[in-house]
Amino acid sequence: MAEAEETGEAADRAAPSRLPLVIGLVLALVGGGGGFYAAWAGLLPFGPVTNGQQNAAVGGGEEAASPAEAVVDFGHLVYVPIEPLVISFADGGRSRHLRFRAELEVPTEEAAEVTRVMPRIVDVLNTYLRALRIADLEESAALPRLRAQMLRRVQAVVGAPRVNDLLVMEFVLN
Repeated sequence: MAEAEETGEAADRAAPSRLPLVIGLVLALVGGGGGFYAAWAGLLPFGPVTNGQQNAAVGGGEEAASPAEAVVDFGHLVYVPIEPLVISFADGGRSRHLRFRAELEVPTEEAAEVTRVMPRIVDVLNTYLRALRIADLEESAALPRLRAQMLRRVQAVVGAPRVNDLLVMEFVLN
């Protein structure tokens, strides 16, 4: 009988307790949920402006604390067209063409400046698109990635505050 008690005590000492694992799991879930809520509710001091912050800035009659919290009024935006581009690709002896057309979303007061540097914008887009391969264009997630790259390049040429977005109007690969 003494042997049975000794083996039971030895088994209890050898088997690790699951209590730290359960506590760690519960704390991880609570922390993840709290982090999600803080980001969703706009409690964090960085990231995009949420609807709650927009309503407070507009409806409360208070001035926005910084330009990042300013509400975009779509009545003060214009769309500046970029002349259509046709890019040729050599694909194993076969010629393929990309027809690309886009417009830039800019604040009304910046439209003249953006239009003035349009040749430079066309040049940077033409150079970027010609550097691509056919495989880059045929991927399922190609358009959002290419759009982001082109917007970044246009903002580098013109200045980030002058161009809000690049809208792809036509993207056809023949």
